[in-house]
Amino acid sequence: MSAIVDPIDTVQISEELIRRFDRSGPRYTSYPTADRFADDFSADNYIAALQQRQQLVSPPPYSVYVHLPFCASLCYFCACNKIITQDQARSRSYVETVLQELRLLDPYLGEQRLTGQLHLGGGTPTFLQADELKHLMQGLQRHFHFTADAELGIEIDPRTVNAQTLSFLAELGFNRTSFGVQDFNPDVQQAINRIQPFEQVEMAMVSSRATGFESVNTDLIYGLPKQTVNSFSQTVDALVSLRPDRIALYNYAHLPQRFKAQRLIDPADLPSADARLQIFLMAAQRLLDAGYQYIGLDHFALPEDELNVARLDRSLHRNFQGYTTRAESDLIGLGVSAIGKVGQTHIQNQRSLKAYRTAIEAEQLATFRGHVMSADDVLRAEVIMALMCSMPVDFAQ
Repeated sequence: MSAIVDPIDTVQISEELIRRFDRSGPRYTSYPTADRFADDFSADNYIAALQQRQQLVSPPPYSVYVHLPFCASLCYFCACNKIITQDQARSRSYVETVLQELRLLDPYLGEQRLTGQLHLGGGTPTFLQADELKHLMQGLQRHFHFTADAELGIEIDPRTVNAQTLSFLAELGFNRTSFGVQDFNPDVQQAINRIQPFEQVEMAMVSSRATGFESVNTDLIYGLPKQTVNSFSQTVDALVSLRPDRIALYNYAHLPQRFKAQRLIDPADLPSADARLQIFLMAAQRLLDAGYQYIGLDHFALPEDELNVARLDRSLHRNFQGYTTRAESDLIGLGVSAIGKVGQTHIQNQRSLKAYRTAIEAEQLATFRGHVMSADDVLRAEVIMALMCSMPVDFAQ
């Protein structure tokens, strides 16, 4: 057996190259980006894509994303579609609406429903009570046939869980956790209204390991108010000491005109563009020095992690959920603002909870907008996917 050649054998983070391409552009999670979706796209287009899928002799497996928008408190930096509430009844009725959406989709899902991936995102999925999560999972398992090796992941706010919660999540079948860390510095946490001591994250990660979770992911954000190269270096070192399998290093986008919560951040507290670049260069190099492999864009993983293995054998893929080893999947998005992809058709649900719920209660799919890819889109997507997954692009090809 020949050895796998690493397409980025030696990573060199070039400040010169970064400065050379320092210009505004879309932040790709996959191609096309959601701002390219058309409003004249309807539920009929979504249904047509699902019906075309049923005509395939061997349709690809499903991947499922469920958006759970509720949070108990407001993080000032957050740009996610979220609802801040202390009212637990709201999540209870929301779960019923999601399951009703699934019942509306059921006639179009086909007979072959092998499913290799599930991800609960938000918001804060662990805002849901234990019985609500169990009810949701039971509903999903009635409609999808999860494979024995399926990846079942859930985003977790470490402030909302304890060892018992994590054990319960494992009992439900979850085998991957993703913890929002952002920054350990107390001044930064105060500035973004997210007080989360190191010990809290440490407990959550240690409990995840003890409970048998196969993979632990963590998120960091650079460019937050009060951050400095020195303060963030301490955060990186603290997180590396916990040895998560994967680390996402996100760049904070300050867009107060779009996201009201960000107006609570004092712009004077934000690091300058040059300071932000130096924070990124330091953090990325620190992760490489600690033995993490660069996966692509803003992700790092331990050498033995399956994301890195997939990068090496060039099977790595990225979709609206992030990096994945499950490249050939049709993504079903459930819940408010959720995005899905069936074949070459992209779909997004209504972005407001009221509009989403109104559609579902009227026995209609909550499709808001979408996009059917052209041949040119498919080519662009292949090139962008290769670049995002740290693979070379052959110009001649």
